[in-house]
Amino acid sequence: MTQPHAAHVTPHTQDAEGTPGSQDTQGTTPAHVPPADLRAALSAQLDGAARAWLDQALDEAAAHPGTHGPISVWELRLAEAGRRCGPAHADAARVLVLHAARADTDALTRVYSQGTADERRAVLHALPHLVPGPDALPLVEDALRTNDTRLVAAALGPYAARHLDAHQWRHAVLKCLFTGVPVDSVADLARRARGDDELARMLGDYAAERTAADRAVPEDLHRVLALTEAGRPAPGTAGPHGKES
Repeated sequence: MTQPHAAHVTPHTQDAEGTPGSQDTQGTTPAHVPPADLRAALSAQLDGAARAWLDQALDEAAAHPGTHGPISVWELRLAEAGRRCGPAHADAARVLVLHAARADTDALTRVYSQGTADERRAVLHALPHLVPGPDALPLVEDALRTNDTRLVAAALGPYAARHLDAHQWRHAVLKCLFTGVPVDSVADLARRARGDDELARMLGDYAAERTAADRAVPEDLHRVLALTEAGRPAPGTAGPHGKES
């Protein structure tokens, strides 16, 4: 059954001139919003009963972090989040519970391996808030092997941007193009794609395959290809020592 898409909860963002920020689709996911800001924004959108449930769930998680018995009380709250807060706010609520419980890599791995697709997505969103190093990369790699586009999108947040190596990251970008995941989901796309000749080659090969098969080339492919060209001197222009590039 198709799950309802969750709306992302985030404070309103503004640019340097005080106008609403544009094209900041990454900044609207729980992975990109500091937990304190995420809680404030979520609380403002919940009704009284849901807000009371969230406050209690977070207090319980903070008071009893880690593992207690076969399953911790905060893990039960992860399962309840969609029903208590509504599908639109479940991702944010689950991330906050994981953060309050100070879930480490072992706990996150357990929740990911035993949880529903929704709970797995929340774990992926929580990684940049909870795991400072690359220890949780196997969870990202597992998500990228699936055909669940919402898991793929969640896997490519700031944690993956920091820790996926170049080979894995390039193939993750291609996975987005294969599966129709918008490349806006890829955190730090412009920085990591900049000047990446190997990624440009892979994109060119994929575009050629699509064209040969008389299939449309995704518009996102052209966007990423343009990013790989960013910062390169134009052909025939002088380099820093007066030599032609």
